[in-house]
Amino acid sequence: MEESHTITPIAAGQRPSRQETLKAVETLIRWAGDDPEREGLRGTPERVVRAYEEFFSGYYSDPVELLQRTFEEVEGYDEMVLLRDIRFESHCEHHMAPIIGVAHVAYLPKSRVVGISKLARVVEAYASRLQIQEKMTAQIANTIQEVLSPKGVAVVVEATHQCMTTRGVHKPGTSMVTSRMLGLFRSNASTRREFLALVGNPAQSGSAR
Repeated sequence: MEESHTITPIAAGQRPSRQETLKAVETLIRWAGDDPEREGLRGTPERVVRAYEEFFSGYYSDPVELLQRTFEEVEGYDEMVLLRDIRFESHCEHHMAPIIGVAHVAYLPKSRVVGISKLARVVEAYASRLQIQEKMTAQIANTIQEVLSPKGVAVVVEATHQCMTTRGVHKPGTSMVTSRMLGLFRSNASTRREFLALVGNPAQSGSAR
């Protein structure tokens, strides 16, 4: 079954109450070895819950809806539209550790274009969920292809994963690169090369999907 773009994680009746969530944070503080009642930590559960509301707001944002408003008065423009260096902050679904990076998004319009801020918002909507980078890269590209029906879509994501830089193997300075090429970006080598040249060819060391 195909994944919905707007995800409600669990049914409303099963979602923990705010008070239960605050208590869960207090439990984690105790498990870490500290006292949630000491002065410096008294407001921490509330701050953590507010932060999670921001971190995971993408579950309540519909990327398809973000792309619905398009423009057709483009004087026949059919060359590449590229938005580079879209900074994002996400969280790894395996350790809930930050993933911080940039996305480069391009498409080849047929007869309509979308406001460039909408491309950034699609990236943000998918990033603001528990993620793995490979899936996020595919979701961004697939959604743009599905809604705009362009001649091609290309997405490259470069990110640092704190689940491997601050824990586990402890390898700071490493980054991961993923790409998704659809339509002409996949079938036409010169189109793909043009895109990679414009974004600095990061996919030379990444994984094309």
